Amino acid sequence: MSISDIKRIVNSQKMYDDTHKNIEEARKSAIKLCRSYNKLVNDDSVYDQTILEQLLGHIGKQAFIESNFRCEFGFNIYIGDNVYINHDMIILDCNEVRIGNDVYIGPRVGIYTGNHAEDPIERADGGVYAKPVTIGDKVWLCGDVKIAQDVTIGENSIIGMGSVVLNDIPPNVLAAGNPCKVIRPIKESDVRWHK
Repeated sequence: MSISDIKRIVNSQKMYDDTHKNIEEARKSAIKLCRSYNKLVNDDSVYDQTILEQLLGHIGKQAFIESNFRCEFGFNIYIGDNVYINHDMIILDCNEVRIGNDVYIGPRVGIYTGNHAEDPIERADGGVYAKPVTIGDKVWLCGDVKIAQDVTIGENSIIGMGSVVLNDIPPNVLAAGNPCKVIRPIKESDVRWHK
């Protein structure tokens, strides 16, 4: 089974067998690349995107991921330009995760596109389904934010520390909480400094 076959299965939004041999092999390959990347980032003073280019669907210019990055497959992750991802990022990319340009992501953020079957027998048999996540341009995800499957966060929005995002967040707002809710729009008076 090719990577494109695996992508077609996991991106279908239908139940699939998470324990299938080829899916497990793809996951193991991603784990090895993540470990190699994390070792390089921790040990080397020169940043090299080569491993990320092998692992991810796309990594943009001036994108940087700190150490202890982990993902499910990698091939379903698309990262734009000028993105900074802080330590301990987890992306379970059982479906596509698209991160726009000029995005800041705080430490210990998790993006989870997969969900196990609710039926206990299907769950025990490895039943999983997944839906995509989209993060718009110029979004800031503060530390410890968790994002569930089938969520879009609109451009320029800020998600407050420790939030659990279960539903779409519109553009240009400050949102926080568990579950995450819009607190207020981002106002012109919030802009205090320009380079």
